[in-house]
Amino acid sequence: MPVDDLRGMSADDLAEELYETRRELMNLRFRAATMQLSNVNEIKRTKKRVAQILTVMRERQLEGASA
Repeated sequence: MPVDDLRGMSADDLAEELYETRRELMNLRFRAATMQLSNVNEIKRTKKRVAQILTVMRERQLEGASA
């Protein structure tokens, strides 16, 4: 999902997406620790996704402060 799709989401949807993505990251880390993860690049991709969500949330926070 591109960043533009994140910008189209509501604040509640973003919070839910952040929760689900962090949960997925935790599960990926457990799977990597138990040698059950075949593609370790998924961890990097998921961490990037968390950062994108947090960036969009911070952008909105800054827009609200300046208005």
